[in-house]
Amino acid sequence: MAAIKSKIKVAIVGSGNIGTDLMIKVMRTSRRLEVGAMVGIDPASDGLARAARLGFATTSDGIDGLIALPNFDEIDIVFDATSAKAHEYNAGRLEPYGKRLIDLTPAAIGPYVIPAVNLDQHLEAPNLNMVTCGGQATIPIVAAVAQVVPVAYAEIVASIASRSAGPGTRANIDEFTETTSSAIVRVGGARRGKAIIILNPAEPPLIMRDTVFCLVSAPGADIQEDIVASVEKMVGDVAEYVPGYRLKQKVQITEIPEDQPLETLIGSEGERPTHQVSVFLEVEGAAHYLPAYAGNLDIMTSAGIQVADRIAAQKVSAA
Repeated sequence: MAAIKSKIKVAIVGSGNIGTDLMIKVMRTSRRLEVGAMVGIDPASDGLARAARLGFATTSDGIDGLIALPNFDEIDIVFDATSAKAHEYNAGRLEPYGKRLIDLTPAAIGPYVIPAVNLDQHLEAPNLNMVTCGGQATIPIVAAVAQVVPVAYAEIVASIASRSAGPGTRANIDEFTETTSSAIVRVGGARRGKAIIILNPAEPPLIMRDTVFCLVSAPGADIQEDIVASVEKMVGDVAEYVPGYRLKQKVQITEIPEDQPLETLIGSEGERPTHQVSVFLEVEGAAHYLPAYAGNLDIMTSAGIQVADRIAAQKVSAA
């Protein structure tokens, strides 16, 4: 009789900051996952060196090197922490092998997944896309508002420390805005959405700050109270897997002046919104590997671990 696996092996593709933080989070925070391999393309990367010192299988030959590793068959889940274009190639190479992919790039090959919002809907998907750091931080808030009242327009502004934006983040800025804007609609539930990212050059670096604006029709005090309660509950749900996620100040709901033009934002269809909901957030990193100001990277790795843990729990219970 085959032994029931107590832990699920994962491979991490991308040995930079995000991949290394993933490796350490798997080791320190997960009861269901264990590192099976660390994969990179730079033999001198710190991530590969750390993985080798910890006794994990490593390769600097990218996804083809992973497939060639002796323990490749033991790996069930693959985190991709490379870039949007690299993920397209990686996903194609891994497809014949039946591995579950958790995509931390903006490639968006698979469904968008925000753990606090829609993870249950996509647990069986072969390739799960974690949207972007800004999406992980702000789309739960849009969804929380949309649970109470239709959102005609949602706009998010993600401000991150310039020092926390590595080459991969900078190369994917266009994909960031496109993927996040799309997910605001498809996951957040807004009729229209827009995403803006700001690389803040302040020194010392500031932690991630996010602002969410939603245009809604909420003329009654009861509806407004329900919106605030829904947002506060969602903040608590996200904080369960991202402990540094919090409201920076109270939720603000303000009346929109009748003479304020909105057509460029909401179009001509539907009723005119009566109120703007403004939510101000900050995300402090857990500092497992990345500095605490890099909450933008921490929320991605924390969300990715949350997804992998749920997949692993399902696999273990089905064994």
